Amino acid sequence: MLVGLAVALVACVVAGFTTSAFAPLATGLGDPGAVVRFGLPLVRVVHDLAFATVFGLLMLGVMVVPDDRAGHRRIAVARLASGFALLWAACAGLGLLLSFADVVGAPIGSPQFTGNLGYLWSLDAFKALVVVFVLALAVTVGAALGRSRYTLAWVLALAATAIFPLGLAGHANVAAAHDSAVTGLQLHWVATAIWAGGLIALVVLRPVLGRGLAVVVRRYSTIAAWGLALMVFSGVLNAWLRLGSVTELGSAYGRLVVVKVLAVVALGLLGLRQRRRHVGRIERDPGSVSAFVRLAVTEVAVMGLAAGVAVALSRSAPPVPQDAVAATPVESITGYPAPPAPGPLAWLLTWRVDWLWLVLSLLAVGLYLWGVHRLKDRHDRWPMVRTLSWLAGHAVFLYATQGYPAVYGKVMFSAHMIMHMLIGMTVPIFLVLGAPSTLALRVLKARTDGSFGWRELLLACLHSRWLQFWANPIVAAINFFASLILFYYSGLFELALRTHTGHVLMVVHFLLAGYGFAWVLCGIDPGPRKWPGVMRLIILVATLGFHAWFGIALMSGEDLLAASFFPEMSLPYVPDPLADQKLGGGITWGIAELPTLALALLVTASWMREDTAEARRKDRAADRDDDAELRAYNERLNRLAQHDHRSTTRKDLP
Repeated sequence: MLVGLAVALVACVVAGFTTSAFAPLATGLGDPGAVVRFGLPLVRVVHDLAFATVFGLLMLGVMVVPDDRAGHRRIAVARLASGFALLWAACAGLGLLLSFADVVGAPIGSPQFTGNLGYLWSLDAFKALVVVFVLALAVTVGAALGRSRYTLAWVLALAATAIFPLGLAGHANVAAAHDSAVTGLQLHWVATAIWAGGLIALVVLRPVLGRGLAVVVRRYSTIAAWGLALMVFSGVLNAWLRLGSVTELGSAYGRLVVVKVLAVVALGLLGLRQRRRHVGRIERDPGSVSAFVRLAVTEVAVMGLAAGVAVALSRSAPPVPQDAVAATPVESITGYPAPPAPGPLAWLLTWRVDWLWLVLSLLAVGLYLWGVHRLKDRHDRWPMVRTLSWLAGHAVFLYATQGYPAVYGKVMFSAHMIMHMLIGMTVPIFLVLGAPSTLALRVLKARTDGSFGWRELLLACLHSRWLQFWANPIVAAINFFASLILFYYSGLFELALRTHTGHVLMVVHFLLAGYGFAWVLCGIDPGPRKWPGVMRLIILVATLGFHAWFGIALMSGEDLLAASFFPEMSLPYVPDPLADQKLGGGITWGIAELPTLALALLVTASWMREDTAEARRKDRAADRDDDAELRAYNERLNRLAQHDHRSTTRKDLP
């Protein structure tokens, strides 16, 4: 860790002098002073490495490191993670102050600095930094108090949420292609946390791993391969957005990009050598650990070089200007030019790549097909209809997030409601019928050393009280339709239209809400016990009755939702936003009919299958015990009849 930090700081200084990393921001407000200009990049270096180390320690502690009976390794992971999280929090807080001083162009503590502190929360980039600071403090406390692996898993999830606000800083927050830039930076953070953080954590934990080092190195090498692939992809995406063309590689910014690329390539080669030479050798010969450590320290040093260059790049002006040019109101808000008037073929020809959903969807499809292939290799059967359903669900999802509904949904309410209906009602039905949890449980191997593999994490989620609560049909139904009302009749709708964060959270929520509702009605995957079919049908009819009421309310309402947003678009093909909203209400009502019918048929089919299975179970039981249940029932009826006869006889006596 210290070697990597030293190299990162030196690399940041050297790279900073070759670019504009140490220059004042081009805001015209003034020079914040050398302490701010030089201190901010160096603090960010320490911050980035500290965060990566915290994530790596928690990731290894939860999913990689085998448990010992006394729990010494887990306790050591928690203590180290808490210490590095405290360093992360300190750098986040100091970096927040330095960044604000850099923006206002005044030294920390000066009247101009203190006089403008009240505006800090009004800037999105600083909101993200504040959130990161709070999360770092929460991780510090959680890791200090947590001792069980379940607690550390929750702390890991908390640390992972910091990746999202971290992606809102730097060039990505003001880039013209805002969504793509933010997604690229967030994916880069994920890769850094997995790959660099895991390696640093491995070196830090080596003294406490003992004989468990071999299995930890083997498991980490698999994780590192995924991190490397994601690092390469996100790096190419980020470089393209900032360079614009290959010819810009000759600029000062481009030369630093080349240095970073070479560092990543070197890391990949070192990791490959580590995997081929040392992973198996450690298991056979414990004396070979020293060679592994030397190579791991070398990798950490190269990672430090890449980290230092990356921070210098984040402070430097790239060849492609990153300030969003407000040519039109649409472009000033969304970061993209206004789409043309939709023609007859716009439904098929209008596409814009959203890298976040594209990567996640392709990853989900790839892993699912890999699981099906694994079952086929061991001559196990998996229904083709489930695979086709999973593929169809992601095809519809990609269309909703990349095609016409996504492009025009940012500026037209009617198109937005098409996207919402597809994501919230159509996609979940296909995904639920794909039974992904069942496939995963049949493919993933169980662990016996106390660590949490993907199978153990999945089982923990399926058996958790949290899921039992949300999988209650009444709760799932309320979440499905009540969140709809709350979202559209509050400021959340406009927040989702104006901000990338709000849009992502909207998609995640409605996809999960729709998935949960469809799962409790007709799901195949294991989980809480399903309610009887008649009760599920009643809940379905009642819930979709409320959904239809929502569509009618939109059609008949005279108040414009997001009233300050849609008129601001000034689109010639949407002369009346209220009329477009009423059209969206009709779409909401109309599109819901087909998913409703599909859910009703699926619930009925599930009900019939359950009744058939119950009848078969009773028939098998009757064959085993010679109809003991039926005979007991008949005997009970006879006793009741005899009792009634005796009671009647006594009443007739004088």
